[in-house]
Amino acid sequence: MSKVLEVRSLCKTYVVDGYSNNVLQNVDFSMEEGEFVTIMGPSGSGKSTLLYTVSGMDSMTAGKVTFDGQDISKMNKKQLSELRLHKMGFIFQQMYMMKKLSIIDNIVLPGYQAKKPRDEVNKRAEALMRRLEIIETADRYITEVSGGQLQRACLCRSLINSPKMLYADEPTGALNQKASMEVMHELVKANRDGTSVLMVTHSEKIASCSERVIYFVDGNIQGELTLGKMQHEDELAVRERRLKNWLDKLDW
Repeated sequence: MSKVLEVRSLCKTYVVDGYSNNVLQNVDFSMEEGEFVTIMGPSGSGKSTLLYTVSGMDSMTAGKVTFDGQDISKMNKKQLSELRLHKMGFIFQQMYMMKKLSIIDNIVLPGYQAKKPRDEVNKRAEALMRRLEIIETADRYITEVSGGQLQRACLCRSLINSPKMLYADEPTGALNQKASMEVMHELVKANRDGTSVLMVTHSEKIASCSERVIYFVDGNIQGELTLGKMQHEDELAVRERRLKNWLDKLDW
């Protein structure tokens, strides 16, 4: 299986008022195509910065990031924008959608921006909304749906261009437990369909759905735990206990 993401000696430094803050320090890891990886760690450890840097949303200070065989450190802003539009999907804790557009119009927008045939984009949007059981929200506005429905709509939008990789930053952080597990069910399903997933979360239960967990502290990887693909949701409790025991040993 080929690698979809390779990160080598990645560094990110912010300089504020003459003081340097080394947020990422010589980070090395990789992901296979179709893998589901979660990044965990204390607040302020650099998890989100890592996510934004390896996806090209934030610039790197040093190192190399190869995505789908392309060195993103050598790309200009326009090339990075095109790469993100066509090959990456994003879902965040804050559900960014345009208030003046309906749910379905928000979902199809990246497809239109990618200049794909509108009929194909519309059909895919409808299929995704039916699969995620939110088709009844199609013509509503973002203020007219629940948080769980809105996050599933964000997931539909992130998948509209059939990305190779989905980046998820605390995708369930603003949801209750029921809505969180509904969103995770769909993330796992998207991963089974072939989309690689790199996720940041504080939740042990949410992280237990992934295949591999990377523990991150002070800009460095402190350990990794391989859980394997989750075959059935009734495995979740056992996986969560195993993850919790591992995290406890790392002083989580």
